[in-house]
Amino acid sequence: MLIDRVDLWGRLQAWAQELGFSQIGVSGVDLTDAEPGLLAWLAQGFHGEMAYMASHGLKRARPGELIPGTLSVITARMDYRRSEPLAWGGEHPTHKGTDWQSLEWQRLAQPAQGVVSMYARGRDYHKVMRQRLQLLADRLQAHIGPTGHRVFTDSAPVLEVELAQRSGLGWRGKHTLLLHREGGSMFFLGEVFVDLALTPTPAQSDHCGSCTACIDVCPTQAIVAPYRLDARRCISYLTIEHPGSIDPDLRTLMGNRVYGCDDCQLACPWNKYAQVSTLPDFAARATWTDANLLVWMSWSEADFLRLSEGSAIRRIGHVRWLRNVAIAMGNALRDSQDAGWCAQAAAALQSRLPHPDPLVREHVQWALDQIPLA
Repeated sequence: MLIDRVDLWGRLQAWAQELGFSQIGVSGVDLTDAEPGLLAWLAQGFHGEMAYMASHGLKRARPGELIPGTLSVITARMDYRRSEPLAWGGEHPTHKGTDWQSLEWQRLAQPAQGVVSMYARGRDYHKVMRQRLQLLADRLQAHIGPTGHRVFTDSAPVLEVELAQRSGLGWRGKHTLLLHREGGSMFFLGEVFVDLALTPTPAQSDHCGSCTACIDVCPTQAIVAPYRLDARRCISYLTIEHPGSIDPDLRTLMGNRVYGCDDCQLACPWNKYAQVSTLPDFAARATWTDANLLVWMSWSEADFLRLSEGSAIRRIGHVRWLRNVAIAMGNALRDSQDAGWCAQAAAALQSRLPHPDPLVREHVQWALDQIPLA
């Protein structure tokens, strides 16, 4: 079948918009010049205990080896930010105003309130993106006939930001995330690997300039240089990917962040343009917003599994959840001026000391040790 590439591209864009994608692009599969950077990052151990990063090796930079026959990659981004009110008044002293970034800084300034990353407050994005990418691929096949394809979203050894950057969805910011002039960085990325030779879309230029806001604001200084992240220090890695004990020196820097961290995105000037998602899937669940740490610490494993159903948060399991909440409570006990809350928190932590898992016991004891001496 002879394919009219211009007509097909117009149809793909229209279908993508109908499916809730903010933008799509097309990249080729030759990522050879990205391989040295990937190898250097792995050699420095910046991937931490994410062993799959090293085991996949250069396959991550070789789409044609990952899925033989792949000739092009259709890239897609989908906004996830939702407007949310806060349950308390006041403003963070250094972030005046009513914009969404200021509201998120206020969350972080409430020690007794646990915070989960904005992307995780709604339905698991893996499911949403994968289903909609498959629908896009289905429409493509319905139009041109059977074609080899696979859809991905943070679910395989794929250099997602590299492909998205090459296809014009944005540029790589100094925090290593993708940035877009009209969308900031508050979006998910996904891909459709196809055995069609589509015309690549042009890349965007870098617009970070001399700004270092993301580097300066990182609580653990995980962005060790522009475009270079040491995941071992990143709060998102520590609270989600890291399976064991968290370095005590890093615990004190985690504040009340229980799952993920948005600080580098909150500080980025381009995120004043972050678009609000219209998809109901990404509406924040009350479970994850404005929740007192006492509530989260009280959950049994059955509670955690029930309340995290359909959420990306469920993947860390109850033990790591308690580990993370214990750290947040320890930091709150050290900083809070609310004697009543501190007494309740100490009692809640004491009740977890007999927990059968040593990881929980270790972090609970650390939290209790943060109580200031009278």
